[in-house]
Amino acid sequence: MAQRIEFTKMHGAGNDYIYIDTMRFPIANPEKLAIAWSDRHKGIGGDGIILIGKNESGHFTMRIFNNDGSEGKMCGNGIRCVGKYLYDNGITSEKELPIDTLSGTKLLHMTTDADNKVVEVTVDMGEPILADKHQLSTPDGSMQDGEVTIGHTNYRGTFVSMGNPHFINFINGVEEYDVQTNGIRLEQAQIFPERCNIEFAEIRPDGSIRMRVWERGNGETPACGTGACAAVVAAVENGYCKKGVDVTVKVRGGDLLVNYTDDRITLTGDCNTVYKGEIEY
Repeated sequence: MAQRIEFTKMHGAGNDYIYIDTMRFPIANPEKLAIAWSDRHKGIGGDGIILIGKNESGHFTMRIFNNDGSEGKMCGNGIRCVGKYLYDNGITSEKELPIDTLSGTKLLHMTTDADNKVVEVTVDMGEPILADKHQLSTPDGSMQDGEVTIGHTNYRGTFVSMGNPHFINFINGVEEYDVQTNGIRLEQAQIFPERCNIEFAEIRPDGSIRMRVWERGNGETPACGTGACAAVVAAVENGYCKKGVDVTVKVRGGDLLVNYTDDRITLTGDCNTVYKGEIEY
């Protein structure tokens, strides 16, 4: 017999996911449901589903499944909405909140408005990883302003892992760039054993970064929080930006604020509830 599952549709900077409280509604086959429910014509529609739970340590947890059914380790925009969900629904009264993910524990700091609703969240994303042989098959697992050749096309970029892998290409004319063609080529390149998130970024005269992103498992999306962090790290490592300053990353879904110090990255941005509903499961 089918049961009815309550869900909440939320987005951060246009990155939209379907949120399920698994403390109330356990989900047995999230890979299959992510594909079905993310369909924008036949399902709810979204970049994937995010499952909110709680573990034996007492921490709240987040699991993310992309719209192709693959599981991601971390989503910077998604985790901000997890914080809003937990606070706005009275599940927690804490504005400083640890969330356990497959990429480790992330600390949220939530900002509320006059109605005591969360409007902005800052996430301590931890330390970036500049070398990972599991995610990049170079001799030392790193690449800074290196070259990847696919067929007759050469791409120059920098590898940064935020738990999930990113390859950042600094280009001119990012708005006109063919993200569809080049994004899927790079995502599936042999040099990335686990596939890769691909960012195309342009440094603006005011020091901000204009970015478009091809997300592994999702295609081009309006925003990517871990991608924005990776882009700022790559910009610092390549001498385009300075450490310890707020850098605005402009994505199609809005603006994200990233600060990269010696050993930490923080990500600040909006979080929005779109609507709530029920679906048969």
